Amino acid sequence: MKQKSVAVVGAAETTEMGKVPGMSQLQLHADAALNAMADAGLKPSDIDGIATAREVPTELAYYLGITPKWVDGTTVGGCSFMLHVRHAAAAINEGLCNTVLITHGESGRSQIGKPIAGPGPAMLEGQFQLPYGPMGPPTMFTIPVLRYLKTYNMGIEKLANVAVVQREWAAKHPRASFRDPITVDDVLNSRMIAYPFRLLMCCLVTDGGGALILTKADRAKDFPTKPVYILGTGESVETTLISQMEDFTSSRAFRVSGKKAFEEAGITHGDVDHLMIYDAFAHLPIYGLEDLGFCKPGEAGDFIWERNTAPGGKLPLNTNGGGLSYMHSGMYGMYALQESVRQMRGTSPAQIEGAKISVCHGVGGMFAASGTIIFSNEAP
Repeated sequence: MKQKSVAVVGAAETTEMGKVPGMSQLQLHADAALNAMADAGLKPSDIDGIATAREVPTELAYYLGITPKWVDGTTVGGCSFMLHVRHAAAAINEGLCNTVLITHGESGRSQIGKPIAGPGPAMLEGQFQLPYGPMGPPTMFTIPVLRYLKTYNMGIEKLANVAVVQREWAAKHPRASFRDPITVDDVLNSRMIAYPFRLLMCCLVTDGGGALILTKADRAKDFPTKPVYILGTGESVETTLISQMEDFTSSRAFRVSGKKAFEEAGITHGDVDHLMIYDAFAHLPIYGLEDLGFCKPGEAGDFIWERNTAPGGKLPLNTNGGGLSYMHSGMYGMYALQESVRQMRGTSPAQIEGAKISVCHGVGGMFAASGTIIFSNEAP
């Protein structure tokens, strides 16, 4: 993809987040979409491309009154929206459409109008994992995490510390679900979910959503918002079966997606001012830091422990508090993208002074998929 040829000109989350029992999942999509359109000064008739996950794009387009020339319904879990950004940028560059709306809405907590999802008995997961009794993500992510802890002799307190540091960032965000400070002992004394995960190492379960609007960079001056340019993108998948990962201590999809995005962007790790790594559970920032190349294998736990990613650190990470403290409606990637855009606009409550490049990295499923987007606020 040509660097900075596409820009984000609209970005917004739903009007309410956390617990929203008065809105269905489709309404959350629409609320986020209308907020993003208001942010960009657009109306539905100005949109000619649409992308969404979990909801059917057809239904969303009809509900919003949009007749698109380009549609993407890629659904690979929580990083689907990173892939949507990548696909939308390619479509805009190819001339397939001019202005793309990417939406997310999820009634993760209230379960209002949420489609029934899950592996069927004929799917690989249904045949080869479900018979052995896993009960959702906390029981499946334990497999690679326990291997990682043993391989690198990492103490459980380093895993707990991820949640502690991210809560510090969440405290700066008025819209964060949890803002009160916590300690490593608080995390380790919270309710056991599935070893090694304690409750405070696990993601929130919330309602909410968000939306982005992308268009050609040379149109950016026509919008009221500060444009955020797409510098590089990457995506990959490995397997829906966590038991069949190539390496339990590293994600192949992470490595492929991140490497491609950095190559496209033409940057080094030292150029990165801000980093978002999907954190449904406390281990994911550790894997992300290593698989993206910011830390050597086995060293990310210490890197976070030494406060390199904390407020005032050299690599600000998950500055909204992440899925552990800010928001996690089930598919978190959109909220990470929103914070990267805020940082590049200079509007985050946890703003990193002088930040020019933000890397936003997502995971889908249990290390099944990955998407990486690199943003810049410097004009081409």
